[in-house]
Amino acid sequence: MPLQGKGPFRSAYKLISSITLCLGTGMAGSFFTRASLSDWYMSLRKPWFTPPGWLFGPVWTILYIMMGIALYLVWADPRKGLFRRRALWSFGVQLLLNFAWSLAFFGLRSPMLGLAVILALLISIAVTIYYFRIVSRTAAFLLYPYLLWVIFATFLNLSIWKLNL
Repeated sequence: MPLQGKGPFRSAYKLISSITLCLGTGMAGSFFTRASLSDWYMSLRKPWFTPPGWLFGPVWTILYIMMGIALYLVWADPRKGLFRRRALWSFGVQLLLNFAWSLAFFGLRSPMLGLAVILALLISIAVTIYYFRIVSRTAAFLLYPYLLWVIFATFLNLSIWKLNL
């Protein structure tokens, strides 16, 4: 049952829902990752700058929480308008692409397809930041670490693809 009104419970509902959506997307994508880590991924040649495996979980958890807070700031903004709608739609697209990367790279075991998806993800994150900035500068600011991490992940993905041709 949806919460009615504009009180603190509605606000808490939106915050918790936003963070849960982002963490849930990450958890869904991690099913593909875990299934490929011990065999396929370990057999790949990786560049020297590949972070240790234990680092990915904490980094992604923090990023998903920051993404959720950013989503909340835009969703909870009292102004209803074209830019807010575009911000929310672009966020949804980038979140789907985030999930699709795990499916492409780990689920389908395709660094080449993963590279195509992550390039689309990068563009989508940039578009999301653009629209978020119009609605809430703080929300946009919260997405910059995510953008930087995905830029790094793009170079990692590209390097893995090239090393394993």
